[in-house]
Amino acid sequence: MTADSATFNAAGPATVATGGPDEGSSWLEHVLGWTLVVVVAMFVTQVGWM
Repeated sequence: MTADSATFNAAGPATVATGGPDEGSSWLEHVLGWTLVVVVAMFVTQVGWM
């Protein structure tokens, strides 16, 4: 263990941001997200992958 890691661990756990949507994200983001899922599913079905 180095001095840097000991100092970092002594400060407590750090919070990690994943970059995902916030809890209060708008309904438009959800609608557009599900629309994208449906379009991709339709494309995969038509192409015949999987």
